[in-house]
Amino acid sequence: MRRTERHPAQGGANSLWHIYKTVPFLKVAKNFAVIQLSRYTPFIPMKNFLFRTFLKMEVGQKTSFALMVMPDVMFPERIKVGDNSIIGFNTTILAHEYLIDEYRIGDVVIGKNVLIGANTTILPGIEIGDGAIVSAASLVNRDIPPGVFAGGNPVRIIFTQEQMKERQQNSILEGNS
Repeated sequence: MRRTERHPAQGGANSLWHIYKTVPFLKVAKNFAVIQLSRYTPFIPMKNFLFRTFLKMEVGQKTSFALMVMPDVMFPERIKVGDNSIIGFNTTILAHEYLIDEYRIGDVVIGKNVLIGANTTILPGIEIGDGAIVSAASLVNRDIPPGVFAGGNPVRIIFTQEQMKERQQNSILEGNS
């Protein structure tokens, strides 16, 4: 189960109808402008500066956000990315989800040395462990343990750390034959 805070919709309308009762309009407008600027800039240090300074995201040292990455526009301060991680092209990182009867908010924690493939969507309340690899076009709807290779829609573990080491050893042995 993802770690999210659940808030019921009020007044007989869906939760998105009441969006500005849950997050201030000016915050969303500022975040949107900063995110759009960051999506198109090819300068990784500038993106990290924008994310840390204006969106209050925790971004580790030497972390790289590719072009078109879309952090959560409502609650970007709930996103944390560790050192030396790569977030692939056009990835979406959500810290909120507005549903018919409720909205949910949850922290997204991406560890150190993590690789997220292009066109991946990460849902709120998710933790991706240090050294994990998530393949392109995945829907991350559950936690990913450290050091595994995961992918798919919905995401599943493809190789564990032990299986990856075994494959590397086998390929080394085959190369020495």
